[in-house]
Amino acid sequence: MNYNDLIQLYFERSTAMQAYWNLYVLIVGGLLAFSSLRKQPAAITTLIVSVLFALFAYKNLDAMYDTTQQRFATIEAIKQFDASGTNAASLKQTRDLLEPTLTPATYGSVRATHVTSDVLTIAALWAMEFRRRRLKRTTPAQ
Repeated sequence: MNYNDLIQLYFERSTAMQAYWNLYVLIVGGLLAFSSLRKQPAAITTLIVSVLFALFAYKNLDAMYDTTQQRFATIEAIKQFDASGTNAASLKQTRDLLEPTLTPATYGSVRATHVTSDVLTIAALWAMEFRRRRLKRTTPAQ
């Protein structure tokens, strides 16, 4: 594997990480939209949606863990790459410019952001459920 392949691999893993975040945001947005459009209280539905979301979030975070590990392994391979030969000088200049910018988020920060968002999403689902219940109690029967 050459230096170019390693750089390409790093950015492929970065794109994969962004895809996991995009999927996560899409799911959270869809769940909150679904919940906000419901008019009648349904605790069982909210419970099922909460459990399914928690399962999704767990697997999504697991995929992000793998991707984060791969990104850090790729950075290590990039830093250890032995550049020798005819274009070693131009490669050194590229490395000096590029490598300091390869700073992915640590898994700890990814996990903290994900778990905080998970808790807030489930709290929002239940807050909307309790609001529907409160509104149903205060609305006169027709």
